[in-house]
Amino acid sequence: MTPIIIFGAAVRPDGSPSPALRRRVEAALRFGTGRRDALYLPTGAKGRFGEAECAVMAAQLRAAGVPASAILEEPTGTDTFSSVLACRALLRGMGHAGPVFAATSRYHLPRCLLLLRLAGVAARRVPIGASGNVGLAQRWYWRLREMPAIPYDAALVLWERARGR
Repeated sequence: MTPIIIFGAAVRPDGSPSPALRRRVEAALRFGTGRRDALYLPTGAKGRFGEAECAVMAAQLRAAGVPASAILEEPTGTDTFSSVLACRALLRGMGHAGPVFAATSRYHLPRCLLLLRLAGVAARRVPIGASGNVGLAQRWYWRLREMPAIPYDAALVLWERARGR
């Protein structure tokens, strides 16, 4: 089994995937194509609009031809930290001890990999495609937003591990 965790992003007011969400799923699809044992783990709870992020991603995966049996939705993750813990619990419950692959945006990938690894999950990156029509100011906004989130979330994961969770 090759688990591919797809981290959530916003769902638009009309219920469609945001460009970031769409690109994350597309990256996971490119990576999983040709892998008969690919298991897609879209994670993300219901946000402000539409269905849960994981449900929107699962629909996109099914529309691309991925069988429902190769998709395991994780609908409780409200942020990166909770998504990491929820996916770790799912994988442990399935007895999976091998590596997982993280599909997310370029700016978000370092945090996802770090948190998964700190949580005891052997994590690797899914190759990321182009970032689309995102301007320089928007790219820097997201990068700067990650700066305080990385040490904060890392401390939370380490705290959870220290508590035996």
